[in-house]
Formats: sequence, structure tokens, C-alpha cells
Amino acid sequence: MFDSQRIAELAAELQEAQATRKQVEHFSKRFPGMTIEDGYRVSRAWVALQLAQGRQVIGHKIGLTSRAMQQASQIDEPDYGTLLDNMLYTCTPGQTLDIAYTDFVVPRVEVELAFVLKNDLQGPNVTVDEVLAATEYVTPAIEIIDSRIEQFDRHTKVMRKVFDTISDNAANAGIVVGAEKVDPFTTNLPWCGAILKLNGVVEETGLAAGVQGHPAVGIAWLANKLAPWGEHLKAGQIVLAGSFTKPVPAKVGDVFDADYGPLGRLQFKFN
Repeated sequence: MFDSQRIAELAAELQEAQATRKQVEHFSKRFPGMTIEDGYRVSRAWVALQLAQGRQVIGHKIGLTSRAMQQASQIDEPDYGTLLDNMLYTCTPGQTLDIAYTDFVVPRVEVELAFVLKNDLQGPNVTVDEVLAATEYVTPAIEIIDSRIEQFDRHTKVMRKVFDTISDNAANAGIVVGAEKVDPFTTNLPWCGAILKLNGVVEETGLAAGVQGHPAVGIAWLANKLAPWGEHLKAGQIVLAGSFTKPVPAKVGDVFDADYGPLGRLQFKFN
């Protein structure tokens, strides 16, 4: 297990990588004995640095929700990270939101649903029904993932390990909202779908059922995972339930259009 000094040093590296937009090398390569718990401790230390600069926690994200992604990452469960106020972008219906590319290092776009809570969810025995009862509304959301730790090692080209991704706030860097808000009880959430276009070309399509069969499953899992840390999901927070499409890389000038059908659209451009 990492000691407190190493945790602080690695969190500072992530802070510097974000500020300079220069990726750091894999933590797991430098410290082969690294554990998943070490990764979460680094992530929490990085969030603490953000809070010290005036940021505020607005929610959480769940990642690696598909079985294929878990197998690729050599993990048998999802991971999670923290949403901060400076990560939030809100679209106006019918307009294309401008997002500064320089807010990120190497951004990629994922299609998700977000749960906005009206009541706290405290583990360790939270159920899907309790998640639905605690949800004020569900809304389409785009997660912008990023890599402050390089995705592929600059020397060996080996892909980073799950310990690195977890350390890197589960790769979270942004969230785009602004479409319809729907009732979790009257909406068939697994059948909510989206078409993601990049510069007018369809890149990805998917259904929310791709997220463990039902997007609320991950919310319950997260509430229960936070309990041993003395943490819980709070009323008013946004919780990203996990992507049901593959991540799509973004470049300067790229225009994205996520069409959720009756749930509305999210349109944005990286400038």
C-alpha cells in the first residue's frame, strides 16, 4: 500500500498534468505493486487539491460498466470518480455549445444517462428500487473523458492499467447536460437510446441497457462502494450511470450531435 507521501506526490503529478496538458507516465509501471485501493486514494488526494483551489463536488461518475471494458481492463467491476463544478457544461436546446479544447488533454466523448438525486443514498445495502425512489429525474448526458496519465506507454506502447485509470479520477474530465428531464418510474430507462454523430457522420449508437442491463444498477453499486470510505451519494448530486457507447476521440473543430430521440439532443463543438 502506498504511504501518504507517495499518494500526495502522485496527486500533485496529476494536478501538474492537468495544468500543463502534458501527460505523465503510468503509475502502475513505476510502482508494480500498486493496488486498486492505492488508485482510489490517489484520486481522492487529487480531488482534495481541486477543492483547495475552490472547486466543489457536484456528483460522481461510474465507468467500465460494460463487460467488454471490464475484461479489457482486467477488472471484474466498474470504477468511479468525482464530478466537480468546473467540469459541467450546459447546452441550450437548438444551439451548439462551444467547449474549449484547451480545457482537456486528449478528450473523448461518451453517451450516458445522468441521475439527479432528490434524496441521499447511503450504502451498504442500497437497491435499484431505492435508487429510483431517490432520483428527482434522469437526463441525457455526455461524459468527456480524458487522460492525464497517458493511455499508452510512450516507450512500450502498452495500455495503461485500471490502477492508472482509477488514479486519474476514473478518466473523468467533463459532463454535458441540457436535454429533457424524465421521471425514472414512467420512463423505460433500459430502452433509452442515442445516436452520436461526429461532424454529421454517425459514429456510435446504443441503448442504456448496455450499462449492466439497467442504468440504475450502477448507481446502487456506487452507493454501496462508497460506504466503506465513509461517503455517500447526496441529494442534489449528479451521478453518471456509465457509457453505452464506445468513446469517440475529439479534435479541435469537431462538432458532436447526440440525439436521444424523445429525450432531446446535446450539440457541442470543441474550439
